[in-house]
Amino acid sequence: MQVESLKKLFFSLIPLLLSLPISAQSEPRHLQSGHEIFTNGYIDQPYIVTLPDGTWLCTFTTGKLEEGLDGQHIAASRSSDQGQTWSTPVPIEPAAGPAASWAMPYLTSFGRVYVFYSYNGDEVSELKGEKLPRNDMLGWYCFKYSDDGGLNWSERHRLPMRLTACDLTNDWKGKVQIFWGIGKPVTVGNPQNGGAGGMMFGFTKIGKYPLDKGEGWFYRCENINAERDHNRLKWQMLPDGENGIGNPAFGSVQEEHSVVAMSDGGLCCIYRTKTGYLAESYSHDGGRNWTLPKQARYIDGRPVKNPRACPKAWRCANGKYLLWYHNHSGDHFSSRNPAWLAAGMEMDGEIRWSQPELVLYDDDHSYETGRFSYPDLVEQNGEFWLTETNKFKASIHPVPTELVTGLWRQLGDPSRIPSTVSRPPAMFFPEDSLKNEKLPITGFPKNSAGGYVFYNAMLDTGGLTIEMSVQPKDFSQNRVLLDTRNDSGSGFYIQTIGYRQLELNLCNTETCETWATDPGLLDIVRPHKVTFIADNGPDILLCVVDGQLCDGGTSRQYGWSFYSPFLGQVLDNRKKEIRILPEEMKSLKIYDRAMSVSEAVGNQRVR
Repeated sequence: MQVESLKKLFFSLIPLLLSLPISAQSEPRHLQSGHEIFTNGYIDQPYIVTLPDGTWLCTFTTGKLEEGLDGQHIAASRSSDQGQTWSTPVPIEPAAGPAASWAMPYLTSFGRVYVFYSYNGDEVSELKGEKLPRNDMLGWYCFKYSDDGGLNWSERHRLPMRLTACDLTNDWKGKVQIFWGIGKPVTVGNPQNGGAGGMMFGFTKIGKYPLDKGEGWFYRCENINAERDHNRLKWQMLPDGENGIGNPAFGSVQEEHSVVAMSDGGLCCIYRTKTGYLAESYSHDGGRNWTLPKQARYIDGRPVKNPRACPKAWRCANGKYLLWYHNHSGDHFSSRNPAWLAAGMEMDGEIRWSQPELVLYDDDHSYETGRFSYPDLVEQNGEFWLTETNKFKASIHPVPTELVTGLWRQLGDPSRIPSTVSRPPAMFFPEDSLKNEKLPITGFPKNSAGGYVFYNAMLDTGGLTIEMSVQPKDFSQNRVLLDTRNDSGSGFYIQTIGYRQLELNLCNTETCETWATDPGLLDIVRPHKVTFIADNGPDILLCVVDGQLCDGGTSRQYGWSFYSPFLGQVLDNRKKEIRILPEEMKSLKIYDRAMSVSEAVGNQRVR
């Protein structure tokens, strides 16, 4: 009985232990290393503007209960130390009033902060006599403003939202409108006179309650940065006509539209679908007309994968872009851990994206508490921060400088990108040494028994990287190209499997953790540059092939895989040697750490 009680106590403490700051708090990608903005029963969309005096003002949606329940309202908090501490939130709308949700702030050129949000002003709570499970996407689009940095807020004002086909065919036949917005406002130019100073934000209208038949719309105001009288602001709801942004081929779920302004005056809208891919659309006339949405793409031409989770793109001070997304082709609200960041550049009037880096992760992978999303980006003096929320706690995280600079570096001329590795490999074998079937092991620490420790999966940081150029003679199953295993099976090895794939196996004496390159990427015609990365922070295996991070292609949801930290130590064989197929291994470097994706891409581009 006592043993059973101890077991129950242990398992009840697991969520608490996972939420505690770990020894990897020095690991900035770990979710628990961030600074708390606010914690409540529900908190969403922590969006920040930097006030003229340098103070950060964060607006968000919150409530004591779960999302969509009574008491949901919008509030604001301030930080004067770059997000390390935050003031007690000031309600923008009271918790006792109708549901007020999805606050999005905008700072004008003269220091006023506007906040735009959904407000159930008619207090709609039923549909056909049945009580609704949630009513926070119904009603009016409203705004308030503050002239003292968010300490006090004006009266509520309503935006003019014209009825369109989406409204007239919804469950209330247009008497009630269904919508919400995640698209934090951006400053846009005026294509008519070449000037600047307008503002624009995106939102999603819904044609069937609660979340079907979505399409994208925008509010645009040309004089918001010049006009101080809110009654004289000139509002446009775009695009023109009866239909918002959407592509029938993408299905009913097309939502969470946001906009970024491009250098040529064009606009790019990014949004989520249920197809497993990001959608994008472009306007070159200020938002009046938009291209038929298509899949967003990497610079190499592959479509960008994302589940039913909020993607966000931002234009940075250097004129390039950053994109937050989740890098797999799920079709559900789940699997929002980890988050990835890619850099973007304009190519032929559109934005194309670099290979991504994992930017945030958590040890908790549960649906209830292990998902995080709805980010914002803060850029100040060349440094970057990301906000996020898991729906009950909102936090802010400094983004490692080397992560961002590595992404920018990927956008350079591929023929001029040098090796970007900051630390040399633990083992490097010159080309002439690869003529031998057996290679000596050096550069790794030894354990108490005298064997080399290649890798320890139990550590909170670090990892292992195997970087090679290979040209297999054939892809018969289970041809081992590289092998470090001892007689007990401990070590790592790489073999051919599947459809022209290479598979990494990390083994102890009892089990192996494995992951393979995407099907069909390799052939026997030419050498291929292949990098396997075991990253001990998020416990993820990655593959980079010929400058591309594997994403699963059309055959797998994921191009990366979680592995168990309980794998323990991966040791060498006692003979102190690595075995290879010399005619097929063209180069080999082994690192006693997890290389970044940008480092791997840079190395593979070296001529």
